Order: sequence, then structure tokens, then C-alpha cells
Amino acid sequence: MTDRETRHAELAARYLPDELIERIRGRAADYDRENRFFEEDLAELRAQGYLTVFVPQEFGGPGLTLNEVSRLQQRLAGAAPATALAINMHLMCVGVASAMLARGDRSLAHVFDDAMAGEIFAFGISEPANDWVLQGSNTEAVPQPDGGYLLSGVKIFTSLSPVWTRLIVHGLDESDPEEPRLVYGFLDRDADGVVVSDDWDVLGMRASHSRATILREAWMRPERVARRIAPGRTPDLLTFAITSNFQLLVASVYAGLAARALEVAAEGLRRRRSAKAGAPLSEVPEFRARLADAHLDYLAVPAQLEAHTRDFDELVDHGAGWPVRLVSARLNAGAAARGSAEVALVCAGGAGFNVEHEAGRLHRDAAASLFHPPSADAARPMFAAALLDD
Repeated sequence: MTDRETRHAELAARYLPDELIERIRGRAADYDRENRFFEEDLAELRAQGYLTVFVPQEFGGPGLTLNEVSRLQQRLAGAAPATALAINMHLMCVGVASAMLARGDRSLAHVFDDAMAGEIFAFGISEPANDWVLQGSNTEAVPQPDGGYLLSGVKIFTSLSPVWTRLIVHGLDESDPEEPRLVYGFLDRDADGVVVSDDWDVLGMRASHSRATILREAWMRPERVARRIAPGRTPDLLTFAITSNFQLLVASVYAGLAARALEVAAEGLRRRRSAKAGAPLSEVPEFRARLADAHLDYLAVPAQLEAHTRDFDELVDHGAGWPVRLVSARLNAGAAARGSAEVALVCAGGAGFNVEHEAGRLHRDAAASLFHPPSADAARPMFAAALLDD
């Protein structure tokens, strides 16, 4: 075992030991069936120190890298994808601050103090009908005399809705029509005008409780304003850090889901028998080929994640080549998760169609990968432009 692999094994034993993983896996079906938030998982992960893994050592945390956290998230997602996806949003916010610090920007150091104090961060960027995502906003940001802002709009798929206490958000300040600015920063849960929807009854990733958050002149404190930048394709360290952590950590969840789906598929083939062949389905060529194809598609995903997270940690400058790397990692992971989950469903047989079966739940959880921005359709022009545009 290499030093790197030894390190990953030690981190897994420290933060996600086998017994904790099995308890989390054992609760996943109940959360899904009852459409219940993963309260017990969160409590155990918090007690394990998992919510502070990105906090640098100088702020009292262990200072794990994106590569290390990606590996941990793959492991967690193999036990409970919805738990991993929701925890992702907190980790991403702290990871953004860590990435900026590593590049010489200490403006988000308050995130580390808050994380160590037990605050829980959530991601409030996605909006209805905003395919600009980070490069635009339908949320109105009205500047205030104190330097803060009042934000009014709707943020969708806000994971950790029952418990988050800090929300990273953006809005559009058009007080100067000649020079509009996108405003990024953090909202407090107890700020006036923050309303969390109670509407959550979805197909998959149910335990995440990624409900909408409605902002009605919600006050962003001046000391929590992180950036004011021009809308559109404006390079900025904050948006780069957000994009990198979001795409690669979300990809990590679906990579872990795909790996678990392959295990469930293999288990299904070992259990079932073919009357015609007089042997387990694991010996039937057609089923072996189906499983082999899914495994082949999956293997490229953790390799891509390993390469890109290590480059990110080592401050490799891919320049304009970063977006295609980041987005392709997530799209490929989502496709592998959906494909592997479908194979698990087929290999499990009719039993897999039961709502209680893990194969059925993984199939539904994998479908959520279709909704993370940008979609494959939205991303295609970027991939074409990388090759065709001068």
C-alpha cells in the first residue's frame, strides 16, 4: 500500500469507521420511506468531527485536502447517498474558504470560526429559471447604508433545510443600471425575511430535505458580504472555488453511489438462479456482460476525480481548461451512477422493484444527478467551444 493509500485508510478509520458506516447504511431505508431528515446521521457525523474536516489546522481543524474529502464522501455515499449529498453542501462551503486561503485570500476566514463553533452551512445559489447559475441571479440585492444588502428571491434545492444556520447566497444589485453587480455573501438563519419552505416530497435523495428558501428582504450583514463582481463570465477566485468544490464533491457522491450499486448488482446475481442454465445468474454470460459494462463505465469516474482533486490541491493552473474538467467529472459520475443503478435494478430482479429494496432506492437517488447545474444540455456549448472557438 502506498503512503497515499495508507493516509486515505487512516482518514476513513478516523472519520467514517466501519461501524459508523453500517449504522448509517442501516438507517437510509427508514429515512427514505418516512421522508425524514437524516437527524441521527448528522449527529453522529458531527460528533465524529466530520463537519470540520476542511478547517485548516491554524483554525483548529484537521485541514484535509479536497482529494481526501472526495474519497471520504465516496465512502459515505456508498452507505447513504442522500446523507452524503446533504453533508456535501456544508463541506463545500467550508471547502471554498479553504481553497481561497490556500491561494492567499483570507476574506472568508470567518467560515472556519463558524464551522468550529458548530454552525452548519448550506448552498443557496440555485434559483428557478436561472441557467446562468453563478454568473447571474434572479434575486434582488438592495444595498443598504451600512454596507449590507436586503435580498429578495427564491433559492431552490437548499439541502440541510431543517438545520442550516449559515447560507451562502448571491443576488443582483442593479442600483447603478450602468454597472450592475452580483453580490455574494452569507445569510444568518435567524435574519428577518428568511423563510424555509416545508414542501418536500420528491423522487429520490429524500433524506437531504433540500427544500426551497424564500428571501423577503433578508438582511446580509456588511461583514458577511464576500464579493461584488460584474455579472456574466467574470473570472473571480470565489466563483472558481465554488464551482470546483461543488462539481467535484457532487461528483464524489455519485461516484460512491455507483460503486455501491455495482456491489448490489453483484449480490443480486449471486443470489438468483437461472432455471434454464441450472446455475446462479452470476455464471450466465448475458448478466455477466451487463455487469461488466457498468463496471467499465464506472472505473473512469474515480480516476478522473483523483486526478482533478489532486490538481486542485496542488494549485495546478489549468486556466480556461478548468471548467470542462470540473463539469465533465460531475456529468460522468452522474451518468455512471444512473447506469450502475439501473444495472443493479435489473440484476436484483423483481425484488428490486420493491420500494424497500436498496436497488430501487439507489435508482431513485441516482436520478437526482440530472438536476445539478449545469445540465448536460447546458454544458455542451462549453465543451464544443473548447475545441472549436478561437
